[in-house]
Amino acid sequence: MKAGEILVTALDLADPAQWQAADDFVAVHPDGTPFHRPAWLLGVERGTGNRAHMLVAVASSGQIVGLLPLHHVTSALFGQALVSSGFAVDGGILASDPAVVLALAAACEGMARDGGIGSVELRGGPAPGEGWALHEGSHLGFARPLASDDEAELLAIPRKHRAELRKALANPALRVEIGREARHLKAHYRVYSESVRNLGTPVFPARLFREVLAAFGEDADIAVVYEGDRPVSAVLTLYHRGRMMPFWGGGIADARRLRSNELIYYRLMGHGRGRGMSLFDFGRSKTGSGQAAWKRSFGFDPVPLSYHGWSASGERRDVNPNSPQYQRRIDLWKKLPLGVANLIGPFIARGLG
Repeated sequence: MKAGEILVTALDLADPAQWQAADDFVAVHPDGTPFHRPAWLLGVERGTGNRAHMLVAVASSGQIVGLLPLHHVTSALFGQALVSSGFAVDGGILASDPAVVLALAAACEGMARDGGIGSVELRGGPAPGEGWALHEGSHLGFARPLASDDEAELLAIPRKHRAELRKALANPALRVEIGREARHLKAHYRVYSESVRNLGTPVFPARLFREVLAAFGEDADIAVVYEGDRPVSAVLTLYHRGRMMPFWGGGIADARRLRSNELIYYRLMGHGRGRGMSLFDFGRSKTGSGQAAWKRSFGFDPVPLSYHGWSASGERRDVNPNSPQYQRRIDLWKKLPLGVANLIGPFIARGLG
């Protein structure tokens, strides 16, 4: 579509030149995130089967002036939607000019109508204009600058949580590894799958983590805390423009006793500082959740997040696990043997987006 001097078109993500042009735009835009990058789009597509699309706004000069990454998320249980970005906590329209924002929003609406897709979900970004609903209050974001060194980082953690961390630091049985090898992926999935099962949530396909790690290259890695040879906490972290984001993480049931979750994030802060990172982004958590309370106790102040939605019918799919309709299913899921949960969970989770 055209809007004045702005042309909105879909990129061919299989074309290396177009991929690079989009990635370069995200790299220099102040509001760009890992979830706007082509690497995220294709990593998620390859890992879950949900098709990736990248809408770009191009000026008459031929330069990209805005973009919108999208996944067409489909599920027999939850319906379908265009999501920016799928399986992410951020995304939405990346543009500074309000006219470009409106042009991308209109193109996205047209894409949904033409494809018979009932709704669009934008997880962040500027307000898309009329016809879009604002959703806020359900999630909180947590981020703060990294301290100057390990000791300053320790002192930045509130006293009660700092005391718990010191116990983990003094435990000779615990060690931390950070890497990108197959063994790190295996340990991460073992820990993460048990963690989300204990929360009553279906686990994502193992391939999703493998593909995202491969797509991001050196801009992603995995940290694992071992008690002896047993992985007890693990997290996959993304790095972007000085911001580090521990994204998919968790701990087994013993992690609380061992304080290994405290240890992994503290060691990860030091690792990020060594990589030249300046901001630690703890990602989002649901308002009122135990995760949100834990992050606050670790010294992070919450910031409410705003999302935007559009629907041709006025209805939107419900994938919020806090919804009353899901509570009984969550309680039942927590009781499943881990092997059963890991077998059937990915077939459900790949449709959540």
